[in-house]
Amino acid sequence: MSQALHPMLNIAVKAARTAGALINRASLDLDLLKVGTKSPNDFVTEVDEAAEQAIIDTLLAAYPGHGILAEESGRSRGARDSDYVWIIDPLDGTTNFIHGFPVYAVSIALAFRGQVQQAVVYDPTRNDLFYASRGRGAYLNDKRIRVSRRTRMADALIGTGFPFRKGDNFKRYLAMFEAVMPQCAGLRRPGAAALDLCYVAAGCYDGFFETGLNPWDIAAGALIITEAGGLVGNFTGEADYLHQRELVAGNPKVYAQLVQTLAPFSRVIKDDDKAAVATDAGANTTTPEAALAASLDAPAPAADAPPTPPARKAVRIRKADAAAPAAPAAERPRPRGPRPPKSDAPF
Repeated sequence: MSQALHPMLNIAVKAARTAGALINRASLDLDLLKVGTKSPNDFVTEVDEAAEQAIIDTLLAAYPGHGILAEESGRSRGARDSDYVWIIDPLDGTTNFIHGFPVYAVSIALAFRGQVQQAVVYDPTRNDLFYASRGRGAYLNDKRIRVSRRTRMADALIGTGFPFRKGDNFKRYLAMFEAVMPQCAGLRRPGAAALDLCYVAAGCYDGFFETGLNPWDIAAGALIITEAGGLVGNFTGEADYLHQRELVAGNPKVYAQLVQTLAPFSRVIKDDDKAAVATDAGANTTTPEAALAASLDAPAPAADAPPTPPARKAVRIRKADAAAPAAPAAERPRPRGPRPPKSDAPF
């Protein structure tokens, strides 16, 4: 490479290329591949496992005191209490791989105290290497990349991913699809989130959204996007996306419009008002994780059930809101004076 890489990024590149070589060799004879099932439609192959071990061996040989968070082996290797944690997806797009559909990648990120600092996404079928160091820009091979300059959703090409695991709410996704599709120039779903995010960074997509993602799917691609001038967040536009299992990304203009469209579908938003949260049993100990679990979609009402009243405005659940009980409606102060003008801003 023409530029000097950060030493930790250089090791990540070496690990990604080692895994990519294993994947390419296995792709030459897929009929011999041993395929297992983690859950319905969620596959794992001996190649996933071999590639992951090769990556971890390479990383720990250079940095034995670092932690590991990997898709297949979790945190079984590496230091448990290190500030440095490598987040690894050895083969993102396994379903594509086992069918010979050439859209899959190796994804490796390094987080320091929870903040991703180094990122590599390697596409072995095209020998494309996306990489970034925090504060030093994003690159495809030796070329600096930037997000697109499109400003209107009507001109935008948007990437997405379909729900596929048991328990995923497909109806919820279809509602999102229905909301986004008429606004944009087209939707694409190749099936490898790490590559999708890199395509946003390179300007091929103008935006991207998906639910059900894990940290290893998005950690590397998210840094590459932000270093390319883009934005990444959850459906409400906040930066706590890594463990929220929902993500939206894009160039700044398209990102803002996607957030405006997708915020009502966020799993970290609850349609009930703050008083309902505060009066629940154990409200004083509500955590973000409990709020997330409570915000899962409710089952559909029975056919003879009375009509549902109009939903209240969605509100974000915060620890402070959950800790203090809300005042009764009669004691709440009424707003005085003229209403402020309605804003056209996306937030």
